[in-house]
Amino acid sequence: MTNTTVEPDEATRLRNKVVDELCADGNISSPEIEEVMRKVPRHEFTPADTPLDKAYDTYAAVITKTDEHGVQLSSVSAPQIQAMMLEQAQVKPGMRVLEIGSGGLNAAYLAELVGEDGEVVTVDIDPVVTDLARQLLNEHGYGRVHVVTADAAEPIPDLGEVDVVMVTAGAWDVSPAWTAQLKQGGRLVVPLRMRGLTRSVAFIQVTGEHGPYLESESARICGFVPMQGSTAHREELLLVNGTPEIGLKFDDGLPADPHRLDNAVTFPRHELWTGVTVRIQELIDTLQMAMAISLPGFCTMAVDENSDSGLVAPVNKRFALAAVEDDTFAYLVTRRTEDNKHLEYGVHALGPHAEQFADKIADVLRDWEANRRGGPSPVIRVYPAGTPDDHIPADRVIDKVHSRVSLSWPSA
Repeated sequence: MTNTTVEPDEATRLRNKVVDELCADGNISSPEIEEVMRKVPRHEFTPADTPLDKAYDTYAAVITKTDEHGVQLSSVSAPQIQAMMLEQAQVKPGMRVLEIGSGGLNAAYLAELVGEDGEVVTVDIDPVVTDLARQLLNEHGYGRVHVVTADAAEPIPDLGEVDVVMVTAGAWDVSPAWTAQLKQGGRLVVPLRMRGLTRSVAFIQVTGEHGPYLESESARICGFVPMQGSTAHREELLLVNGTPEIGLKFDDGLPADPHRLDNAVTFPRHELWTGVTVRIQELIDTLQMAMAISLPGFCTMAVDENSDSGLVAPVNKRFALAAVEDDTFAYLVTRRTEDNKHLEYGVHALGPHAEQFADKIADVLRDWEANRRGGPSPVIRVYPAGTPDDHIPADRVIDKVHSRVSLSWPSA
């Protein structure tokens, strides 16, 4: 289906190198996805001034649009993320697929996977994005892909039911339109943000005792440009003590009385090392989720480098796992172990109950090490908003506008 233009040898070499790396690291496991990612010329779907080595960086996205403040509005996802989500989607020949968040490249992959008897509809809210996607798809022989400019949180007119809904923009909520357009037993793949943490979740639509809901089949750590339109959602920022130095970001609303933290920084910083160690480069996705599930005041912390006085000392000033409890807040830190091959987790806490709160967070980490480390991710279920609590099995329920998201650890 691609055009017959002779590509530069270097582009072909780099594309094959990317796919070889993705096969080796397990992000590609099916021959169909390997074939389409070797075939479609990724670099021709990125901006014309993108160097080939940037277009074919296995683990980096190519930013295609920003606003006047430099905030990313659209991108071509990293090959690793695209391969991961295509594997999660399990698209087969003859299927009907709705892609939400258009750019052209992923729609081309999907068109190859569904074949001549299938159908792909790709939707984006930004007409600049859809116009370019239409142009690129036509140029490369994918004219059968339907490109629609619309807010995909609303029903797409005349779409009918689809086998797969694949969302390629970061979503805070699950739109009812997505599930309404999904066939019974169909699959929704979406980068879903829960308590500030984003996971690419492959959901299967299930009919339970009290009605249909979505249940996760897999969840993989990822990052995405946030969705625009009616389901857009921003984190809320709490500036500790009213200064820009320390910012706590809450995804599901601020604490009931945030001013209780006003004096936290006037107390000496309590530091506790937990004895919990991880290998350098080890994925800590389940540790992040353990904190998000176990700590009601879970949040993330950032420090303004221009006004940093050293009151707090996170390893990463832009993003640290943190939590609040009444008049005290705490965050995670790490340090290298003596063998220089591992990192040990510690807790820094500030406030009148710093020691007790640090102990509580350390207990969460030790429980993760004993019972969750190396195990499966939590089961994520999505129910319609208004579903009663007694219909939702959960260790943590997150209420959103259109849905209630439950997180439950699998039984041992």
